[in-house]
Amino acid sequence: MSKEKNGVGFSLAKINTMQFAIIKDSFKEGLPVNLDLNIKFGLNVEHKVLSVFFTFKLLQEKNPFLIIEVGNYFNIDGDSWSKFIDENNNTITFPKGFASHLVLLTIGTTRGVLHSKTENTPFNKFVLPTINVNELIKSDVTLKTIIED
Repeated sequence: MSKEKNGVGFSLAKINTMQFAIIKDSFKEGLPVNLDLNIKFGLNVEHKVLSVFFTFKLLQEKNPFLIIEVGNYFNIDGDSWSKFIDENNNTITFPKGFASHLVLLTIGTTRGVLHSKTENTPFNKFVLPTINVNELIKSDVTLKTIIED
């Protein structure tokens, strides 16, 4: 388990490609390409796992022609987990810097999966650009640890 500079122990446990699609009929050479990004977080409280899901879509005229979603699953060590959890409110709060670091790792993973999946195709020219994670993660990330009915 590695220790981030702020002392959070974590390790990458699993990578999962949740979605990948190339919709060739939706791509028209020469038309402007737009980018749509989405970040989601998930928890497995029992196993102390924080998941980060990154979705990247390329669109033309509001129609996606390339879609990829990758999930990274991070084991959080028990001491770090204990610092973040609020059992009274059934929440866990991850500091902005730590959450941003995990998002950055997940974006990098997605970039590699995208390259691998499009290698030797005309769609390999579309590269996931650098992204300012500070624009995506503006504050600490707080998640519910118990789902209420």
